Amino acid sequence: MISIENVFKAYGDRQILRDCTVRVERGETLVVIGASGTGKSTLLRTLIGLVVPDEGHVYIDGQDVHELDARGLSELRSRIGYLFQSGALINWLTVGENVALPLVETKRAPPDEIEERVQRSLDLVGLRGTRDLMPGQLSGGMRKRAGLARSLVSEPEIILYDEPTTGLDPVTAHIIDQLIIDMREKLGVTSVVVSHDMEGVYRVADRVAMLYDGRVIATGTPDDFKDAADPIVRQFVHGALEGPIRG
Repeated sequence: MISIENVFKAYGDRQILRDCTVRVERGETLVVIGASGTGKSTLLRTLIGLVVPDEGHVYIDGQDVHELDARGLSELRSRIGYLFQSGALINWLTVGENVALPLVETKRAPPDEIEERVQRSLDLVGLRGTRDLMPGQLSGGMRKRAGLARSLVSEPEIILYDEPTTGLDPVTAHIIDQLIIDMREKLGVTSVVVSHDMEGVYRVADRVAMLYDGRVIATGTPDDFKDAADPIVRQFVHGALEGPIRG
C-alpha cells in the first residue's frame, strides 16, 4: 500500500532523512519509533506531499506521490486521514463543524449526507452528544478523538497518526490505542503511527520500524523489538536513551 524508497531530505545543512526505506502492507498498522529529531514527523509529511524529498520516491497504491499534479495529489489526499499531535481543531468551529470540514471544503457530499457521516464518525470514536460543543469545552483526550473523527469522515483507506497519545493520561492513551486497533479491525484501514509510547506500540502495532540518524535501522514485530539484540534498538525500547539519538 505504501512504499518509501531511498528517501533523502535535508533542511539546509541538517540532514533529516537519509536513504530511508520502509513499506507498509494494505490493512497493516506500522508504528514508527525513534527519539526526537530523528525524522518521524518529516516521514509522515512526505507521505502526503507536504514535504518533497531531495532524493528517492514515495509510492501510495502504486502512485508516485511527488510526481502527481495538483488534481492527482488532491485526489490521493482524499483517501488519507491525518491525526495531528494536538488534534488541530479550529477553535471557532463546533466539534461537528470541525469534523465536517474535509467534506465541506471539497464539496464531496450533499449536506444531508455530511450530517449523517459526521454523526457516524463521532459515534465511532465515542463522542456522541458532543456535536454542538466548542473545542475549548473538550478535554485533551476528547480533542484527539474529535481530530480522529475528522480524519474518518472522508472514509479514508489510510490514516497517519502523529504522536496520538502524547500528553494524555494512561487511561485516555489506552482509549486512543483501542481506537487505532478498531480502525484496522472494523474498517480495514492501513495505518502509520509515529509514537514514543512503547506500551502503546506493543498494543497497536502489527510491525514496528525504528528511525535512527534518518534511516530505518530495524523493522519487525513488537516481540522482535522486545527481544532486540541491536544495542541502539534495545536501549531505546527500554527507555535508556533520552532526547535526539545521534549517529
